[in-house]
Amino acid sequence: MTSLRQQPFRTAVLALVWGWLLFLVLVPNLLVVGASVMSRSPATFLSLPLNLDAYRQLLDPLYLNVFLHSLSMAAVTTLVCLLIGYPFAWALSRVGKRSQVLLIFLLIVPFWTNSLVRTYALKLILATNGLLNSALMSLGIVDEPVQMLYTQGAVVIGLVYLLLPFMILPLYSVFEDLREELLLASRDLGAGRLGTFIHVIVPLTLPGVLAGVMLVLLPAMGLFFVPDILGGSRNLLVGNVIKNQFLDARNWPFGAAASIVLTLAMALLMFAHRLSKRRLGEEDEL
Repeated sequence: MTSLRQQPFRTAVLALVWGWLLFLVLVPNLLVVGASVMSRSPATFLSLPLNLDAYRQLLDPLYLNVFLHSLSMAAVTTLVCLLIGYPFAWALSRVGKRSQVLLIFLLIVPFWTNSLVRTYALKLILATNGLLNSALMSLGIVDEPVQMLYTQGAVVIGLVYLLLPFMILPLYSVFEDLREELLLASRDLGAGRLGTFIHVIVPLTLPGVLAGVMLVLLPAMGLFFVPDILGGSRNLLVGNVIKNQFLDARNWPFGAAASIVLTLAMALLMFAHRLSKRRLGEEDEL
């Protein structure tokens, strides 16, 4: 009887989920794919015939350099987030439950404020007459303001500031699942701290590392407002190119093609993450 009563609710929930995925995920992505293989039209933005000119344009040295520059900045951002987030997640998993709740709360609190507002706040800190330069001059560390704003370093700082929680949370999840018996067994078998870390901890936390990389690397390439606010015109990311193609150049096919490339890169990272989890599960069974 209870099962029959739950059936309409379950059906409604499944219909809502599938409807959401169909109309707000699948259909928009299909529209982007369709736009990427159409021709550019000054009057209607898109027109026939179908072609692959937008994808060929991605191989232009100008845009290829932007992609490589964007990838390098995103890679640096991801590396910095990993270097900060890995020990932080490890320490977070080792403190008491009350301290964990407090630290996770402090980690999530910035999400209560819009990321655009936080980026402008960071601009006030890094500006020539901003808080950081004022503090450095007051302490006598520097004699004149340091140029920090509108540099590549400022863009990386902004990206790390916004994306660091997305690295910490997946790592914290895998550290929470890390069994203490495995670490004790490694030490009993003669492995030191470094050996235990390299041969036990790193392989077991690799799915969390890949998940963090996936959540940081590609968003770092697409957050166009961060280089707009902190980096100036010389530090463009792929997101800036896509935004400019849709809003300024009105070249929708090229903007759609660039978006598809980022989507495919995300799919490859998700495949690598799933493969690592499957491989880790097979090793656990052995």
